[in-house]
Amino acid sequence: MKAQIVSLIEQALNALKQGENWPEDLRPQVQVDLTRDKSHGDLASNIAMTLAKPLRKSPRDIAQQIISALPASPMVNKVEIAGPGFINFYLNNSAVASVITDVLGQGSNFGRSTIGQSEKVQVEYVSANPTGPLHVGHGRGAAVGDALCRLLQATGHDVTREFYYNDAGAQIDNLARSVQARCQGLEPDSDQWPTDGYRGDYIKDVAQSYLAGDRIDAEDKHVTGAAEPDNLDAIRDFAVAYLRREQDLDLKAFGVNFDVYFLESSLYSEGKVDEAVKQLVENGHTYEKDGALWLKTTDFGDDKDRVMRKSEGGYTYFVPDVAYHLNKWQRGFSTVINEQGADHHSTVTRVRAGLQALNAGIPEAWPDYVLHQMVLVMRGGEEVKISKRAGSYVTLRDLIDEVGRDATRYFLVARAASSQLTFDIDLAISQSNDNPVYYIQYAHARVCSVLRKLAEQGWQWSAEHSCDTLDRLSEEAELALMKRLSAYPATVTAAATHREPHTIANYLRELAGEFHSYYNSFKMLDDDEGLRNARVALSVAVKQVIANGLDLLGVSAPEEM
Repeated sequence: MKAQIVSLIEQALNALKQGENWPEDLRPQVQVDLTRDKSHGDLASNIAMTLAKPLRKSPRDIAQQIISALPASPMVNKVEIAGPGFINFYLNNSAVASVITDVLGQGSNFGRSTIGQSEKVQVEYVSANPTGPLHVGHGRGAAVGDALCRLLQATGHDVTREFYYNDAGAQIDNLARSVQARCQGLEPDSDQWPTDGYRGDYIKDVAQSYLAGDRIDAEDKHVTGAAEPDNLDAIRDFAVAYLRREQDLDLKAFGVNFDVYFLESSLYSEGKVDEAVKQLVENGHTYEKDGALWLKTTDFGDDKDRVMRKSEGGYTYFVPDVAYHLNKWQRGFSTVINEQGADHHSTVTRVRAGLQALNAGIPEAWPDYVLHQMVLVMRGGEEVKISKRAGSYVTLRDLIDEVGRDATRYFLVARAASSQLTFDIDLAISQSNDNPVYYIQYAHARVCSVLRKLAEQGWQWSAEHSCDTLDRLSEEAELALMKRLSAYPATVTAAATHREPHTIANYLRELAGEFHSYYNSFKMLDDDEGLRNARVALSVAVKQVIANGLDLLGVSAPEEM
């Protein structure tokens, strides 16, 4: 419907250009949106207001000219000017009902588009160092990151999913020494336990597996335990592989997969960090002070310059990040999105400054960032703070095991990433209308139940024949549902463009709410065949859109509940 109204307005503008003295370079972009208030019609455009300044005319006068030039259309009942110059379109019922034909005809493709034009996009998310089980914060990153990938693919982008992690450095040394201590029979409360060692029960599991000589097969690492308690290097390699496998298993249970695993150590072993630093020095954006090498990040918007190489030797943490993102650019990704925790906020300016200082043709605001806030887990009205296995935090697997994959994924993506999230375990496992994922899935299952009852009655129904009776849908609740369905494609596009998968969750909850209300108020399997077929067609269209939307969130659409 929106596309057809846009076309009508464009035809009117082309007609007006012939008789008006328009600026040569004036090429207005027509925008049409669904109205929030049904008293303002079905669709509205602000085109008259965008033309007011270049044409030096009143928006209402321009709106009247556009309305007068609009071609006749059987889908439009009337057009009115509202407020400062909005053009409101009132559609006839058959035009509103055409969305059902679109949904039933396109099926799982309804809402998908090619606006991305196969643009190469890389999304980096989770990127947890292999020092312990994935915590609930990693889970939020996984849910948001994977939903972003699904949205981008649904809008025609060529998406690469990437997992970046550190397999060397101080944290990995602490991991290795912790496992070694367990191999040597030490307990975490021992005076000989490493000062910054990890104390969770999982360390004991790693040590036992290493001493047993187990073979570990992770997605990107394959190691066999040497069973030598004094071989710290062998313990380090084994521990990293073991915990990477644990992460893989958790992510598979969460329905999350990756195309690329990138090791931070490779940036050093392949000379990428040294190459990036050399280029920064040659470009004149560095200086020596107090025995350290500094980057003039203030030249690129930072509040102060940053140390690149410490006086005692070794690069600071943002330097390999710069080298890594240069590598992303060199791999041909015109868009890169980093989904990370809010604690990475301070690195955004530094990484972008470093990339600009390389003078490699990288855009100023590249890469994009989606930073998620912390997650507070509640049960029985009290915060859940630790997991016995991890020792100090709630793990992703804890949530999956307790509330299931669907509820975990939905709850972790249902709020804007920029907002702190409270995960209420009691709500997530409840089978009530207060539980949004249950509420949405139940709407899908309800339609499946309608179809089963239809078959039990011996009544025939087909999408093709039911579309001939859609003019029977005239109740306000039916019109509202059809308008909600019409909003789905634009919602998907906006969610992908603005990197906001939570808007899909919100949309689905609203759609489910309207459907439940409709189902409870009207008889689906009416004795009147024409009305029955039309209502079933509307219900099946709702079912399809719910399934499409849940798929974008990585949540299933059950047929029975």
